[in-house]
Amino acid sequence: MGIKNRLVLMNFLQFFIWGSWLLTIGAYWFNNKHWSGTEFGIIFSTMGISSVFMPALTGIISDRFINAEKLYGLLHFFGAIALFYLPQVDNPTTFFWVMLVNMFFYMPTISLSITVAYNALIAKDMDVVKVYPPIRIWGTIGFIVALWVVSLTHNETSANQFYIAGIVSIVLGIYAFTLPKCPPMCKGEKGASFTQALGLNAFELFKQQKFAIFFIFSMLLGAALQLTNAYGDTYIHDFGTIDAYKDTIAVKYPAIIMSISQVSETLFILAIPFFLRKFGIKYVMLFSMLAWVLRFGLFAFGNPSDGLWMIIMSCIVYGMAFDFFNISGSLFVETQTDSKIRGSAQGMFMMMVNGFGALIGSFASGYIIQKYFTMADGSKDWFHIWITFAAYALVLAIIFPFVFKDKFGPKVLGEIKH
Repeated sequence: MGIKNRLVLMNFLQFFIWGSWLLTIGAYWFNNKHWSGTEFGIIFSTMGISSVFMPALTGIISDRFINAEKLYGLLHFFGAIALFYLPQVDNPTTFFWVMLVNMFFYMPTISLSITVAYNALIAKDMDVVKVYPPIRIWGTIGFIVALWVVSLTHNETSANQFYIAGIVSIVLGIYAFTLPKCPPMCKGEKGASFTQALGLNAFELFKQQKFAIFFIFSMLLGAALQLTNAYGDTYIHDFGTIDAYKDTIAVKYPAIIMSISQVSETLFILAIPFFLRKFGIKYVMLFSMLAWVLRFGLFAFGNPSDGLWMIIMSCIVYGMAFDFFNISGSLFVETQTDSKIRGSAQGMFMMMVNGFGALIGSFASGYIIQKYFTMADGSKDWFHIWITFAAYALVLAIIFPFVFKDKFGPKVLGEIKH
């Protein structure tokens, strides 16, 4: 099997694990366990808490102490154990702690998979900006397949979704040890400072204005992503309480409707090399922010009946909203940092997006929705919720072009530092 196909399989399994439960855990929580909405909001914070330090920590470890592909495999083994235990939990507090352990092991594997892939492609003298996006598509396809498997087998409210994810996690853990070797770049380096010895020199990127601003806005866009993950599926489910919508296809199969977002991802991933070369990272990220405005705005005015087209359009623009800062951002980090700190730098990017960004999105949105948009009977004012989120993304889009000056375009696309 060629290197591209090997990385394709890695990405497929990586995101199949996440797709097995990420968008359906809410249905399991409310319809199976009947636990409260307040407690559910805390569950989504586990991604943020774990991403604050775990990706950066494992990036440091892979840069200095252990092969990235081996660490990647071990983390998936440990994550599988937590996934298998989740169905045994009978109270929300324990569920939170077990999910947090699972996220401690899963979230750093996302950045490690990027490190392993980039290292393998560079070793074969391939252009990562051109070659990686079509490989990464298969991660999104894996996510979609998982969603459809869980939905069509009627496991959206079942504990089986965690067993499915756990089995695939074990398979990927075994497969990881067959991947191309990705040894530590800084192991045994002589004359290193204390900061370098601990692998903390990646944090010095914040001294560069372009990276400081890039990471800050990545964090703020990560908050927008968390809003979609936490409330998208629940938003469609809530239409089931309205007689006019309860028998619509969207309400019956919300996970499948939401999977259109991932289908859209596959198309926009392919467009990334063109857009980066044509417009540079500054405008690609700006396009992402504007797409988030549309994502939330279309949700506000849509419904599962005559407004279904707006929900579908919202899912389509999600591809641009997500890919144009997430995938393009990882390519920016890869090509603009030294090879000795790439693992740490990718971990830092993950920390800002899925760590601090997710925490901000989780806690701030939970507070705002509960205080301002939750009715006395417990129902939610979804129109004003989505309008508020759209306004947030619009403010980012207005500010960003004036403060981010770097241009990641044709001149630097090929300047990968080995």
